[in-house]
Amino acid sequence: MSERPILVLDEGTTSTRAMLYAPDGRRLGMAQADLSQYYPRPGWVEHDAAEIWDRTLACARDMVALAGGADRVAAIGITNQRETVVAWDRRTGEPLAPAIVWQDRRTADHCAALREAGKEEAIQRRTGLVIDPYFSATKMRWLLDHAPAVAAAGSALAFGTVESWLMWKLTGGLHVSDASNASRTQLMALDAADWDRGLCDLFGVPPHALPEIVDNIGPFGETQDQWFGRPIPIRGLMGDQQAATIGQACLTPGDAKATLGTGAFVLAHMGSSVPVSRHRLLGTLLCRLPGETSYALEGSLFVAGSLIQWLRDELRLIATAEESEAMARSVPDSGGVAMLPALAGLGAPHWRADARGAIHGLTLGTKRAHIVRAALESLSHQLHDLAGAFAADGMPWRALCIDGGMSANDWIAQDLADILQLRVDRPADVETTARGAAMLAAVGAGLFPSLAEAAGAMGAERRSFAPALPDDVRGERLGRWQALLASA
Repeated sequence: MSERPILVLDEGTTSTRAMLYAPDGRRLGMAQADLSQYYPRPGWVEHDAAEIWDRTLACARDMVALAGGADRVAAIGITNQRETVVAWDRRTGEPLAPAIVWQDRRTADHCAALREAGKEEAIQRRTGLVIDPYFSATKMRWLLDHAPAVAAAGSALAFGTVESWLMWKLTGGLHVSDASNASRTQLMALDAADWDRGLCDLFGVPPHALPEIVDNIGPFGETQDQWFGRPIPIRGLMGDQQAATIGQACLTPGDAKATLGTGAFVLAHMGSSVPVSRHRLLGTLLCRLPGETSYALEGSLFVAGSLIQWLRDELRLIATAEESEAMARSVPDSGGVAMLPALAGLGAPHWRADARGAIHGLTLGTKRAHIVRAALESLSHQLHDLAGAFAADGMPWRALCIDGGMSANDWIAQDLADILQLRVDRPADVETTARGAAMLAAVGAGLFPSLAEAAGAMGAERRSFAPALPDDVRGERLGRWQALLASA
């Protein structure tokens, strides 16, 4: 390699990966390990934070070896599943309880009580976020109330989202969170630089347990010698959905992307304007650099790829996720079957923590392929609802850039174009979350002077899908979807 590559640690919901990127954007290698998810009760989703660390480190070591050693790596960029909460002991560096995953719904009653007390409008005005178990603050409070080791830790307690946890372990005790992840906790006002004391008091989270909030690019310390043989500088930190937005080169106000992973997340670049939604979308911090902060309007769907995983692992309707595309094409339509994929409640713009999944329209003639096709169609139906909310908030999508594992499915990409009646663009490399983290780290390492130049050098070619579905067929499908929503 003529130039030193960037190492990206991409810690997702179902797996953790390490990827090596050349400065021209070529992906040189990837190591991946699955992460165990635990479901101790209905609506609960947990990770083992020690497993996250161990498997991330193992993957990273594989890529450092591929690069030729730590001295051959220019910098590390980290991107992560957001909102998931880890609690650990500052003295030992060990987790105090299972990590509560972003999908977890155990704090629904706490959230309902806050809404009933009239707190939502003020919280949304300050944070851009509605009250929902999705976000980190109520998870932290739950751990304090129900995990004895967390409650007993006192001044040794450290809370953090997953990038904070990895930073602590890599550096041997640096407790930081980047602004994009911090903005998803519900403990930081969007237009502020630090934790909001009033929000911490409202949710009952002690500020001393929280990390320092830092920019998305910068010197964030170095890894300890013991991990890779010698230090590697860490130069980029960003939550996965914001990183995918950067990786898609959505750097201009009005640009929109959808990441189709475990869930589905749409972000539209809002520039320097702090977003205010009147249609149940989220305002979020997109990127914070010295003297420059950009924001995004976001719509979050809790179930996307996890629905396909459920069809595979629990219902056994498919053997592999890739098989879903061929099965959807094997029938001309869903045979009247419609699916409400509320396996973890409904996200934006409905925000129904109480909603449950449903399959409607089954007959003796229903085949496996009809159910699988209905599951894939449900993604387009949900994104159609989001598109309407974005337009009502003054941010209509001009086109939609898609990425993430599900976007590799050509049938899904075409169906989105058909239902949204928009051009849908997909990069040749759909792993734009990791690519965005690589761009951040490349700028932080001095390889490029700006994100725009990094995106120009490290971007990927695209394929476009244009609408082709007859209006009457589209209308019939959306009508069935609306009827199913109304009955939920």
